[in-house]
Amino acid sequence: MTAPDGVVVVDKPAGCTSHDVVARVRRLAGTRRVGHAGTLDPMATGVLVLGVGRATRLLTYVVGADKSYAATIRLGSSTITDDAEGEVAARCTAGELAAVTDEAVGREVRRLTGPIEQVPSAVSAIKVDGKRSYARVRSGEQVQLAARPVTVHRFSVLARRQVLDDDHPALDLDVEVDVSSGTYVRALARDLGQRLGVGGHLTALRRTRVGPYGLQLASTLDQLAERFTVLTPAQAAAAVFPVRTLTADETTDLRHGKRVAASGQGDGPVAALDAAGELVALLEDRGSQARSLLVVPPR
Repeated sequence: MTAPDGVVVVDKPAGCTSHDVVARVRRLAGTRRVGHAGTLDPMATGVLVLGVGRATRLLTYVVGADKSYAATIRLGSSTITDDAEGEVAARCTAGELAAVTDEAVGREVRRLTGPIEQVPSAVSAIKVDGKRSYARVRSGEQVQLAARPVTVHRFSVLARRQVLDDDHPALDLDVEVDVSSGTYVRALARDLGQRLGVGGHLTALRRTRVGPYGLQLASTLDQLAERFTVLTPAQAAAAVFPVRTLTADETTDLRHGKRVAASGQGDGPVAALDAAGELVALLEDRGSQARSLLVVPPR
């Protein structure tokens, strides 16, 4: 039996890839037409937004959404991957770590908040001359990616504690961040450690939100196996965009490729629903008319 079209918010477990999750959801949904709106590293957990059937077309408008994370940054050592899965590249001394004060951490966190230029982690999916950066690093190449503009809307330190890392002293910071799409939390950990002069990497990462889709909407894979639930295309679109209810004539016109009058609801996309509450199209105003960004065929 094929699952209904819609958006599935998965609470991804640790230790599997995002593609593993997509493969599992394809089996559960009974269709290969499943896509994702951005991946998570294997060690990471949390919100992974998937589309099933016709709803895969909505994912284009979710990929660039802001995201929120809860993470643990370990100060005192750096790794080749900027997270706990990579080999340790350098460690600081116990004296250097002891000199890291709350004031110093707060100062550098503030400097990493707002619009910044961030060098992505070398072990990332970014392509360099047609080859993934992580593949180049794993084959022994030295990779230096170009900095790119990102925005860290919030960078909050919730707690700090002394720990041992392979019998070496370390300092763990539990943090929460709200960031623009394309921001690497691993790189924030790396840069905070570098700025403090002690090195840093990520030991835990949980994505708590992608755009409007938070953990309160997420299901584990086991829960989906028991009861496969989706947000309908209309529900999924209404969570992201302003909503416009169409007349019967407007619904017919849009489904026949015609334009309708502008909605006057801002510059971005608007979710256009028919009288029954079904998603008909995403619209964008162009002067006095609204053009279709995508039209969803009726079921």
